[in-house]
Amino acid sequence: MMLTRDDLRGQCLAQVGAIEDFPFGADVAVYKVGGKIFALLPVDESLTISLKCEPTLAKVLRDTYPAVRPGYHLNKQHWNTVTVDGSISPDEIIDMIEHSYGRVFSGLTRAQRKAISGEG
Repeated sequence: MMLTRDDLRGQCLAQVGAIEDFPFGADVAVYKVGGKIFALLPVDESLTISLKCEPTLAKVLRDTYPAVRPGYHLNKQHWNTVTVDGSISPDEIIDMIEHSYGRVFSGLTRAQRKAISGEG
């Protein structure tokens, strides 16, 4: 099974507090939590998704998968662009989305995290 653009969109929006935005125009969907970007999903290109990643893991993923490369037009140390072509399992891509979200969520203030998660 290969993930579709709708699958990727659904996974991004399934993250607690995630919203979809188009701040760069209609060509790229941007997924944010607490006003911070955790994923970019171009709408017209071949199926790719750009995700935030811990720098050491980012390198491991790039070395492991030819479909993972440094983030396109992003900080290449902290972002990967993943071509969704069936060469990476759907579960692994979902893990990458969740990792990206987690990195951004953990960087929010305690008050933001509590408000988003519904605590306190």
